[in-house]
Amino acid sequence: MTHMRGYFGIGSEGISKPRNMGTILRTAHAFGASFAFTIGSPLDEKKVRQTDTSGSATHLPYYRWPDFDMSRFPDEVVLVGVELTDDSVPLPSFRHPLNAAYVLGPEKGSLSPHVQDACEHIVRIPTAFCLNVGVAAALTLYDRSAMFGGHPPRPLVQARRRDGRRIRRKTGVGKNH
Repeated sequence: MTHMRGYFGIGSEGISKPRNMGTILRTAHAFGASFAFTIGSPLDEKKVRQTDTSGSATHLPYYRWPDFDMSRFPDEVVLVGVELTDDSVPLPSFRHPLNAAYVLGPEKGSLSPHVQDACEHIVRIPTAFCLNVGVAAALTLYDRSAMFGGHPPRPLVQARRRDGRRIRRKTGVGKNH
């Protein structure tokens, strides 16, 4: 993985399923997060560690806060909520802050009004309905990685197969649609 600029953390408010938090921790570790957190979550931490097969607890700080307090976050961090709201920005259109903390809601609910008010930005993943919180975390961090990760731009059209033969099909991009 290419080293990304800035720092970021990710967590959830009110998450209740250890497997989902384990997925978030593993994803945070895989994408190079600086920290992970929960807010007001009644999780059995032993079960969370059992589901996090990457052993992220030895690689990044994991904070378990009983309630929300913006002063617990690093200085200069921008809080970004991931939530379906009427005024949220679609994730593909969002310019990620250099230093960010992404907070997702619980499995069967939304971010509290208090947390939403503290967020400088609220983004949504443009889908027909809510996604699993672990999947939403992965998509959010993938999008950040695509923006900051130093990856080469994607070609508009894949012109050749691996074996070198030309591909002739409609791609939906450019003049070939």
